[in-house]
Formats: sequence, structure tokens, C-alpha cells
Amino acid sequence: MDKHGSGSKAWMGFMAAVLATFMAGCGGDEIFGTIGGPGGAGPAGLGPSLGAAGAMGSFSGGGTAGITNQGILTQINGGNISTTATATSSVTGLHDSAGDIYTETPLNIGAVSGLIYTCTVSTTGPTSAAVNPASCTIAGNALAAAQAAYLDLTPASRPGGQNVGANLSGLTLAPGIYTAPGGSFLIQNGTVNPAGDLTLDAQGNADAVWVFQMASSLTVGGPGAAFPRSVILAGGAQAKNVFWQVGSAATINAGGGGTMVGTIISSAATSISTAGATSITTLNGRAMALNASVTIVDTIINIPAP
Repeated sequence: MDKHGSGSKAWMGFMAAVLATFMAGCGGDEIFGTIGGPGGAGPAGLGPSLGAAGAMGSFSGGGTAGITNQGILTQINGGNISTTATATSSVTGLHDSAGDIYTETPLNIGAVSGLIYTCTVSTTGPTSAAVNPASCTIAGNALAAAQAAYLDLTPASRPGGQNVGANLSGLTLAPGIYTAPGGSFLIQNGTVNPAGDLTLDAQGNADAVWVFQMASSLTVGGPGAAFPRSVILAGGAQAKNVFWQVGSAATINAGGGGTMVGTIISSAATSISTAGATSITTLNGRAMALNASVTIVDTIINIPAP
């Protein structure tokens, strides 16, 4: 008689019960990908180093492409913004904690809790007389860091991205790398995913990382200017560990409202909400456009802590 038989059967029964309980607890959510153990970054590895760009809630690159705010409710909390644009109108509708004001009007007022680093002059304030070379250098360093992070996030540097479809609406995704099958990602109402936000579930791993790769565009909300969508963090997920590598332009909740999460680094322009929208849009992360402008309308940007 196998003296260990009864113990083995008991152990197998116990494990079967645990598995059944786990499966029941999953409910109807779709959870894709896998994660590493607690304290590990999981299959996506560590996030890219943002370097000098990490302190920026918004960044734009290019000689004429700046940062435009429309509305009176915009706030950038926890850091700075910067642009390498050189035109005097490159930054509009914004002021910072040092007293620099960039073309604000009664209808376009936005507050930056930190500083605005530019290669141009402000309308009024400390940098209104002449371009501050140190400020321009900081903006240039942020551009270089953002460019390096963008390349780090591409499929060439991080291959093996999963295909979960173009429309992420209504999905729950585990940490990992996700590549847009047709080049573009959507989080919007559709025929396959009629409605729903995107949930990122770290399943207890606070260091878990998500990387979303798209050769073309990112569109959150809609279709059209209606139906704002959000990204929801669950299971200990953190905004600082979510990254969107966008080959062209990013459009976030054109009709206003909703909460976006993560660092968006786009090759072309990034826009958040649209002039005339009445609801505040929140970005817990960063909006960075390497070769074009960033436009924000009544947007609150909360820059993640390192």
C-alpha cells in the first residue's frame, strides 16, 4: 500500500478547489498577457528611462510646434512643461510659478505648478526680455530624452507584442507589450466593443509595466467628439508604468471628459479635448509630441512621481 497515496490525493483535491475558486473569481473579464511575481516588472520589462523628460507633464518639439492651452480650467500638477519651438507664439494660454505668462487671454488661462522651459520669450515675466539659454537647453535635453524613450518603446527594441485587437474598449489587460494589429489603437464605442473603458490590472504587482505600440495613431473616446472613455488602474497598477508609443498623432477624448493614464510619446501632434468642450479631461501621465504641437483644452495633467 502506498503510504503517500492518501496525502497526494488530498493535495490534488486542494489544488483543484483553489483553481476552481480562482476561475470563478475571474468572472467575465477578459484578461490578456501574463505577469511576473510581486516586485517584478513582468513580461514588458522595466519602463524606459525618461531622464530629463520625466519632470515634464507636456512637451513639444519642432521650430514652430509649441504647446497651446484653450480654456480656463487647465492645470499641470507636479512638474513642468517644455518646448524647443522658437516662435514667440509657441506657448499660449499658460503661466508658471515663476511669473512667466505666455499669451493668456480671459478665455485661455492654464496654470503650471512648476516652470515653463522654452526657446522663446514669454509675454510678461522673467523671460520676457530675451530667450533664456539655460531654459532652452533644458527643453533640448527633454527632447533628446523623449526621443530615446520613444525608440526604447518601439517593436524594434521590444519585440513580441500581443495582438488583442485594435479597439481596447471594455478589455482588462494584464501587464505586457501590446502591438496595434493595423497600426492604430482605439478606446472607443464600436460594433465589437460597444462601450467600456480599458482596465489595466497589475494583479498585485506594483512594478508591472504596460507598453502599447502603434505604427500610426491613438484615438481615445468617440466615435466623433462624443462618448469619452477612460483608462482604469486596478490591482496596484501605477500610471508611471504605462507607456503609449504612437507613430503619428494621438487624440484623447475630443469631446472632453474621461481620464487617460500613462506617458504618451507621439511622433506627430497630441491633442486633448477640443475647444468648446465643457467637461474637464484628466491625464495621469504625460503628453509628449516629438515633432509637432501639443494642444490641451481644460485639461488637468497630474505628472506621476518617479
